[in-house]
Amino acid sequence: MTQRIRDFLRTRRDDGPCLVVDLDVIRENYDAFACALPDSRVFYAVKANPAPEVLNLLARAGSCFDCASVGEIEVVLATGVTAERISYGNTIKKERDIERAFELGVRLFAVDCEAEVEKVARVAPGSKVFCRILCDGAGADWPLSRKFGCDPALAPKVLELAHRSGLVAHGVSFHVGSQQSNLEAWDGALASAAEVFREMAVHGIRLSMVNMGGGFPTGYLKKMPGVASYGEAIFRALSRHFGNRLPEAIIEPGRGMVGNAGMIEAEVVLISKKSDTDSLRWVYLDIGKFHGLAETMDEAIRYPIRTPRDGDETEPCVIAGPTCDSVDVLYEKTPYELPVSLSIGDKVLIEACGAYTTTYSSVGFNGFAPLAAYVI
Repeated sequence: MTQRIRDFLRTRRDDGPCLVVDLDVIRENYDAFACALPDSRVFYAVKANPAPEVLNLLARAGSCFDCASVGEIEVVLATGVTAERISYGNTIKKERDIERAFELGVRLFAVDCEAEVEKVARVAPGSKVFCRILCDGAGADWPLSRKFGCDPALAPKVLELAHRSGLVAHGVSFHVGSQQSNLEAWDGALASAAEVFREMAVHGIRLSMVNMGGGFPTGYLKKMPGVASYGEAIFRALSRHFGNRLPEAIIEPGRGMVGNAGMIEAEVVLISKKSDTDSLRWVYLDIGKFHGLAETMDEAIRYPIRTPRDGDETEPCVIAGPTCDSVDVLYEKTPYELPVSLSIGDKVLIEACGAYTTTYSSVGFNGFAPLAAYVI
């Protein structure tokens, strides 16, 4: 927690749980990515945190933007950046949304099948497309499923259709899984991408770009390598698989850009046990899965939680949210160590919440207000 966040929380009016994001941390993170991979263009993944203050800061810093919808494209354009700095990176798009993005000036589109190529060709003629390939995501805390991407062997067919349809077959993309702890995860994906490049060259089509996606972690409970270590590993892999003819490279940090910049202040609403013989206490907070902590699903992301009683004796607890929904339990399979002295009414601080919290917060589920957010 930064001193700026401490000062803000000390003076704010208590009106329920809130997220506080420190822009100074985001600026430091952007500079770290730019330094670690100086030959790669940074396309911030807007879905991680689309707060206007965050987007304005990154726009001024020179970042490009990866957008998942027309709505995200419009909020990015509102910062004053040109459409040349935007990628429509979602592989699942309505044709009318592709058309609207094209009208707004976007010329870079993700695809992963022939049907998506055909949509782009019809309403965004002459645009650049890149084909997303499947990646197993081993080593990631939040692996991405087979929902996005095609088998690498299918990618040349998709890109050849793009070329025949008057589009620019621009490159290949992949995502190694969110919160990726394995520095070598990009190596196998880049090997597959290089093979697609070679196959396309055989057919007389020269690809230009590799989009290496996100996956860069933030600091939760488990210690992770720094950005510089990821940069070194990725550059080694690029050199190994592409030799001296390195392609244009793109990275799409989201969590790694904003995760450690935010903290949630919440309150203990209730502490109870399910029976006289139960050894586990249940600690209920005024925030849960439906208020921004959806990434606790399957206990994939374990946030650091600080309390005013830290340093006292601890015991394992179940942590749950306040709603009348049985899935609103954050940590039960692996109980969370909390101070025995923790009491109803105590404030708790949930760290590293700058990414995927406000955007996951429901609008009025059970009558609870969406997660309040402040950017300082």
